[in-house]
Amino acid sequence: MKVTDVRIRKVSDEGKMKAVVSITFDNEFVVHDIKIIDGQNGLFIAMPSRKMGEGDFRDIAHPLDSETRNKIREAIFEEYEKALNEMAKETE
Repeated sequence: MKVTDVRIRKVSDEGKMKAVVSITFDNEFVVHDIKIIDGQNGLFIAMPSRKMGEGDFRDIAHPLDSETRNKIREAIFEEYEKALNEMAKETE
């Protein structure tokens, strides 16, 4: 399974949520609403989730192994860096 497209849909400088991302696999399957979060140990991705009961969240879609999660994270962060660079150029 290959990541064939990453779209940074929303970038924010405020708050902990830095971006909302959609990612496509093999030009056939899309996962929307992956979030880039600025946590205590730096940036990480949060898969789309749904609130279950009293404050608990459950992922709607997620990778089953760390190798796949790493591929997804690397593809997302690469596009995120490009988006940040584009924004920086626009403000110069």
